[in-house]
Amino acid sequence: MSDLFHKDVPVGFIRQVFKVMNETSCHTYQVLTKRSERLKELADQFDWTPNIWMGVSVEEEKVSHRIPDLIATPARIKFLSCEPLIAPVESLYLDCIDWVIVGGESGLGARPMEKKWVDSIFRQCRKHKVKFFFKQWGRPQFNVDAGDPIIDAEHPQHAKGGCQLNGRIIREMPVQQAEAFG
Repeated sequence: MSDLFHKDVPVGFIRQVFKVMNETSCHTYQVLTKRSERLKELADQFDWTPNIWMGVSVEEEKVSHRIPDLIATPARIKFLSCEPLIAPVESLYLDCIDWVIVGGESGLGARPMEKKWVDSIFRQCRKHKVKFFFKQWGRPQFNVDAGDPIIDAEHPQHAKGGCQLNGRIIREMPVQQAEAFG
């Protein structure tokens, strides 16, 4: 895992990656970056076939400035990854956004995610008719529902720390238009 739009990644290499993605339309590629400024700067240099979904990380309100940079790209599917969600994001700009993924931090030193932060993003997505995917709580002790069966590693839909939100699994995905693939 890396950031394709990191300053040390040569533009020629990014072009090669896009060429592979363009030539393999049977696959859907989800490209995620924290370097939205560079993404916006370079976006018009690539062929954005429908199988390339572009996203930016929005783990807290202070980095929500990445969203307009994403919107400025020609990507057909645009998404936000609010993972790990480490602080509230009360005012997401969701016009032209197709999908929001939310999840808690996992691993050693993980910071807890508050349910009210997740609920706020969920409500914003519903208001703007944006698909919402709740990935995980991060660690079992962060899950507000200790009875969440998905905490169990043997559960077929297991997620770190479980993934029920208000008693349901919410894993919505954007719908791609078949005609866009020719």
